[in-house]
Amino acid sequence: MRFTDKVVLITGASGGIGTQVVKRFASEGAKIVLVGRTKEKLEKTAKDLELKSDAFLIVAGDVTKESDVENYVTKTKEHFGRIDVFVNNAGIESKFESIMETDSDAMSKVLDVNLKGVYFGLKHVLKVMTSQKFGSIINTSSVAGLIGFPNMAPYVASKHAVIGLTKTAALEVASYNVRVNAICPAPVDTQMMEDIEEAGGMSREDFASAVPLGRYAKPEEIASLIAFLASDDASYITGSAYPIDGAMTSS
Repeated sequence: MRFTDKVVLITGASGGIGTQVVKRFASEGAKIVLVGRTKEKLEKTAKDLELKSDAFLIVAGDVTKESDVENYVTKTKEHFGRIDVFVNNAGIESKFESIMETDSDAMSKVLDVNLKGVYFGLKHVLKVMTSQKFGSIINTSSVAGLIGFPNMAPYVASKHAVIGLTKTAALEVASYNVRVNAICPAPVDTQMMEDIEEAGGMSREDFASAVPLGRYAKPEEIASLIAFLASDDASYITGSAYPIDGAMTSS
């Protein structure tokens, strides 16, 4: 119960990874703020996980809109009084096409969610955390933030940028006792990967064959790393990007 009465704010909370992150923190006693675009999906997540009515808050919003980000931060502060942990997790995949084929609208759509959404979250949550002089932030990057992947330029660019933001933020707020880290998962068994498989015309076996462990990560495994980085067990860890990739980036 490392997070008893801690306030944990999670974007993309109804997605494959997000749902398991909500479940993990709730199981360790946290109060959860679920953020996502669709209120109904967030409500279903809370119901399916049997969250206690006094231990969660739902805020629908679009992370690409700074006013919506300000709103979810304000609502969290008003409802629970502080933010102990921020899981900056919302993200989308890009179309499966070459740089030469990618148009500016496709690039902008991915960067708006995966980069600007993360940036806005950092900007406004850090104001709260530096004021209270404590907090831990975990940004969701990807193995695509560490290496290149053909035909996924917008996604790769956005996830590399998340690591840059993570390192910069960590340096800016270390003196306030606020930690900022990133995670870099290999393919995870979620709807997003199913969409990428379909877009790329590749099977699960094709993608899994690039992972030395020979399989996709489970969302629960990603949630475990996030919980560790958020906890006091990781009190000296900041400014780092952690692969959780079955050795995919080791060669």
